[in-house]
Amino acid sequence: MRLPVLMLAAVLLPLAACQKPSTPEATPAPPASSTGSAEAPPVRDENSFAEPQKVVIKHLDLDLAVDFDKKTLAGTATLDLDWKDKTATALVLDSRDLNVTKVESGDGTTWQDAKFEFAAAHPIYGSKLTITPVAQAPKVRITYSTSPTASGLQWMSPSMTLGKKTPFMFSQSEAIHARSWVPLQDTPGVRFTYDAHITTPKDVMALMSADNDPKAPRDGDYSFKMPQSIPSYLLAISAGDLVFRPVSERAGVWAEPAMADKAAKEFEDTEKMIVTAESLYGPYRWGRYDVLVLPPSFPYGGMENPRLTFATPTVIVGDKSLVSLIAHELAHSWSGNLVTNSSWKDIWLNEGFTSYVENRITEAVYGSDLAQMEFVIAQNGLTEELKETLPKNQLLALDPLTGEDPDNALSGVPYTKGQWFLSFLEQRYGRGTFDAFLRKWFDEHAFTSQDSAEFERFLNAELVAKNPGKATAEEIHTWLHEPGIPAFATPAKAARFDVIDESRTHWLAGHMTPADIDASKWGTQEWVRFIEGMPEKLSAEQIEQLDAAYHFTGTPNAEIAQRWYPLTIRSGYTAARPAIADFLATIGRRKLVMPIYSELAKTPDGLAFAREVFAKARPALHPITIGSVEGVLADKKAP
Repeated sequence: MRLPVLMLAAVLLPLAACQKPSTPEATPAPPASSTGSAEAPPVRDENSFAEPQKVVIKHLDLDLAVDFDKKTLAGTATLDLDWKDKTATALVLDSRDLNVTKVESGDGTTWQDAKFEFAAAHPIYGSKLTITPVAQAPKVRITYSTSPTASGLQWMSPSMTLGKKTPFMFSQSEAIHARSWVPLQDTPGVRFTYDAHITTPKDVMALMSADNDPKAPRDGDYSFKMPQSIPSYLLAISAGDLVFRPVSERAGVWAEPAMADKAAKEFEDTEKMIVTAESLYGPYRWGRYDVLVLPPSFPYGGMENPRLTFATPTVIVGDKSLVSLIAHELAHSWSGNLVTNSSWKDIWLNEGFTSYVENRITEAVYGSDLAQMEFVIAQNGLTEELKETLPKNQLLALDPLTGEDPDNALSGVPYTKGQWFLSFLEQRYGRGTFDAFLRKWFDEHAFTSQDSAEFERFLNAELVAKNPGKATAEEIHTWLHEPGIPAFATPAKAARFDVIDESRTHWLAGHMTPADIDASKWGTQEWVRFIEGMPEKLSAEQIEQLDAAYHFTGTPNAEIAQRWYPLTIRSGYTAARPAIADFLATIGRRKLVMPIYSELAKTPDGLAFAREVFAKARPALHPITIGSVEGVLADKKAP
């Protein structure tokens, strides 16, 4: 998932505690599969009810009907089981607000009714579903339907789409939202293959994180296969008025018709990115790499669903200045999708690695200037974020997230601190040596889920021990297990920002006007630097002067907007309010809207305005974004 390089501080909110699960007994590692190396024995995940040390899902068969009127998916989920504990009598699954009407167990030919029971719902983790199959049956089939308010699904009426004619639905399973639309072991420590049969209205195209055929007829009846094993958070589905545009033989763009050509042009360098990543870290192992451009209500920048990245349209600005998002989601094809964190406490193994690989791809395709500017912006954002982050949440190797929502681990720490750590290793060991090490990590752990302890072991054995005198054990321990950024870390530098900083300084001092600043060649990154370096507040004359010269208010570039609008709010520039209302009514990406809502909520007048805007925007927003905004607005007393 992308919390993009151009980011403001996120807030980590500790949630209600629950009892820490007992440590499971060790089980023998299964043999290597045809799609990867041997997997470590599955362990209990503190954010899941599942007991994979007893029984593991190996394959999933879905047969679901998409019902836009009821806002539900309904049908069956058939689970192929690998019983690890020969004395186990129950299969424990994760679920959230699912309506299960029948459970059967059998061998796929003969079925018998099986007992099932839901535990009382947990406020974060949903309901534990315990199934007692007949003996240790190799398969369990569950007949169920989802709730219209499933946290992992968004249902959009035709009026909320670009085309205004066809409804739209899409999923967001990370971190633990897959359980809201499929009963399964919802933990990144369990990987499975899957097949799916999906039916929709005949004018609707369905896609999944699987082998989407660009030439498939739109007939309302679709079949999918995912032969590589994936964790549950990479299970994805979408349905709507979608058309395909190729950008290479193995890559293309799916989007609503009005967006398709524009998106394909913006993402036309995707094949170059794939080739670059392959040259560094080995072959792309997922077949096709396509991008699905979702409506602007999508709560994240991107989601790395294998074979079908979900992407926000807010990065399509016409100059490719934000396409590093595609580099990020593509990079997950190695870091995250291929080698996965085994639980969310080790999310830096997904996101820190991916942010590092993304920057390498960006550098190779678009040049070192852009890559360095993005790294500087990310590091500065992290520095600010750490001022408001508890020390325990500043570690790369986190303690177990017992009782917490793993969504709260999605801060800048695993992304940017993780990237910074890997850049430190690159600097100490040299790029060639480190590239070979990283490729070996991916190759030897392909299609497995791993934790920080395994990476630290591999790092010491394959890099530190073989190249003595480059980095100390104390330095590595500081990066992984201590809060903050180590004092010995080297900050990134971007020469192009020197001109930006000088221009801003002279303008603030009154030595020049906006007309005197040569900004004709500035891209998104330069404008972000220009605005982020402003004082907390500007005078009425200053902010009016900037807006008259650069037309920030109403900008179509959401990265600029999400920095400009909070500045206008702090500065009392109410002339921007109509544009703020329009922005918040059309954009649902959390990273873009939360800074604005947070700033508005600081004053009674701003809070009243924010609540009015949110009430109008709410029907088109994803449940994840709704929850975030409600949290900010509910923290304040009504004016």
